[in-house]
Amino acid sequence: MNILQHYYKKIIKRDLINKFSYTHLEEIPQLKKIILNFGCKNSDIRSIASVFLSLELVTTTKVSIARSKRANVLLKIRKGNPVGCMVVLRDERMYHFLFKLLSEVLPNLKSFAGINVSKKLGKTSFSFTLKDLIHFKELEKQFYLFINLPPLNITLITNTKTKEELLYLLQSFKLSLIL
Repeated sequence: MNILQHYYKKIIKRDLINKFSYTHLEEIPQLKKIILNFGCKNSDIRSIASVFLSLELVTTTKVSIARSKRANVLLKIRKGNPVGCMVVLRDERMYHFLFKLLSEVLPNLKSFAGINVSKKLGKTSFSFTLKDLIHFKELEKQFYLFINLPPLNITLITNTKTKEELLYLLQSFKLSLIL
């Protein structure tokens, strides 16, 4: 069991019960999944391959390729061409990635004050982007392969019912947020 998973089960659950009122244990908010997504501007095979490899190295899971649904003349993309990569993390791998993000990546970013919450907060999900991905240890070793990576979109999906529950859950995981 991961440290964050143990921390959630022993501490965060009890804090949520004391802060909000729940009638059933299933109503207690929890992290359901984390979606990692890369979107590429063009369908060049080299950029797609580097994005695919970097996402696979960071998450250690199988990555799926996102294909375009319709043609785009301005971006020179045909229907069915690869336009990005995505992976959905659940359970143990989700907590492992979140721990890596909170302990290794975010503290090492230059001039990182926190994640701005104003526009990216929904009732059940929270999204943010990472532009500088070289702080992942897996990508740091071979930085020359991953110089021109697009920003990584990270979406945290929960089962909360209100924005206050979502904010409390994210802050209890020690995610530095700017309100």
